[in-house]
Amino acid sequence: MSQRASRSYRAQAIVLKHREYDEADRILTLYTLEHGKLQAIAKGVRKVKSRKAGHLEPFTLVLLQLAKGRTWEVIAQAEAQKTFQNIRDDLTLTAQAAYLVELIDRFSYEEGPNRALFQTLADGLQRLNEGFAPETVVHYFELRLLENIGFRPELNRCLACDAKIQPEPQYYSPKLGGVLCPKCFSADLTAWRVSLNTLKYLRYFQRSPWSKIKNRVIPPEIEQEIKNLIQHHFTYLLEKNLKTPDFLKAVN
Repeated sequence: MSQRASRSYRAQAIVLKHREYDEADRILTLYTLEHGKLQAIAKGVRKVKSRKAGHLEPFTLVLLQLAKGRTWEVIAQAEAQKTFQNIRDDLTLTAQAAYLVELIDRFSYEEGPNRALFQTLADGLQRLNEGFAPETVVHYFELRLLENIGFRPELNRCLACDAKIQPEPQYYSPKLGGVLCPKCFSADLTAWRVSLNTLKYLRYFQRSPWSKIKNRVIPPEIEQEIKNLIQHHFTYLLEKNLKTPDFLKAVN
């Protein structure tokens, strides 16, 4: 019998979001290391004397004792492992963290574990909390997310003719999943022109470990182009806009 099939089990989780339910309860969306995405109910958590409330806030890494319920898992116990207090104390970091969490929520389903995806989120929150350049953390996270969900963009060869990309401006096609050389632009007339320097940054972020990336500060003009390109890619994949980029823009 699997752990989750038993009546009660433990799980390490990151709280993605919650909503109010009945007079004193909350329904939480969790991403767990062991079981992937789950919905769970925290009964009585909104009562003044609740001991679980502070352990179940969004962005919290928490160790849970869960029980099987009819509709949702039931949170029996909760012990916060990391609260990422620096994120909570800074509105801009809170907006960045909300963006990471929204991406995980939008691109995941209740279909079992993806340990790499859990670790990508945990690492992203930890790096924001430690004070690394938020844009660097976010773009590194975005490329790891795309890889972990099976949408790793092709950045080295033209998707139409398979030629090695040359050191010159190219085109980026969310529809095809990567770059097109100038000769093959007609393969997707909606493709975006991407500068050579931006493409270099994307390649570097895609192939490098965090230890080589962490102190890199992206020049503002390249950062804006990367942000626009990746947002366009996510919008294409989701067929709708994300909510948190507008929140982040308002905060900034």
